[in-house]
Amino acid sequence: MTAVPLAHEVLEGSGARLPLVILHGLFGSHGNFQTVAKAVARRSGSKPDLVERLISVDISPSSTTAVSEFSAYISAMKSVNVPDGLPRSAARRLADDQLRPVVQLAQLRQFLLTNLVEMEGRYIWRVNLEAISHHLSDIMSFPVFHKPYPGPALFLGGSNSPYISPKDYPEIQRLFPKADIQFIEGAGHIVHQDKFEEFITAILNFLPPP
Repeated sequence: MTAVPLAHEVLEGSGARLPLVILHGLFGSHGNFQTVAKAVARRSGSKPDLVERLISVDISPSSTTAVSEFSAYISAMKSVNVPDGLPRSAARRLADDQLRPVVQLAQLRQFLLTNLVEMEGRYIWRVNLEAISHHLSDIMSFPVFHKPYPGPALFLGGSNSPYISPKDYPEIQRLFPKADIQFIEGAGHIVHQDKFEEFITAILNFLPPP
C-alpha cells in the first residue's frame, strides 16, 4: 500500500482541547466543512496533534447500497449539459434545473453543484463520475472487521435520513462498544447543513473537555 496525498487545510485553535480531524464523504471536498471547522476551532481551540475518539456523521458500518440514491444522482449529473462560455451563475442555474427532476432537495442539489467547475470556458464535474459509478457498490459497502475500536465513538445521524437505522445498531455496538447513537431532529443526510447549531453543539458536547 502507498500513501496518497490529500488536499487538506489546518485551522489553528487557541485552546487546550485535542484536535478534531474532519473527513468529508462522497461528492464532498475539504471546502464543504469550512464553516463547521472554523466554528469548532473558534469555540473549542482544536489544535493539530493527536486524536483519541471518533465521530461518524450519518453513516453506519454496514452497506448503504439499499438506501442510497447516489446511482440516480450520478446518472443525473452525467446528463447535465451546460453550453460553453456561460457565466458561472447562469451555468449553475441551468445545471440546477437539469438536476431538479431527480435530485428534488434543493440543499442536496447545491451540494452536488459544488463539484461543477469551469476549465478553459467549459463546465465539467471535478469528480470522476465514471470511476465512482463503476465502483459504487464497493464505496457503499463496508469491509469486514473483527477487532473493535475501543475508544469513545459518536454516531450522529439526521432523524430524516435512512443512513443509520435500528438494524445497524448491533454492528455499531459490536465494532464500537463505547458508541453513543444520537439523532438531530429535522436533519437529513447533510446534517451540518440542515441543523448547523445543533450539529456544532453535539460535536462540542462529545469532545473531551480542555
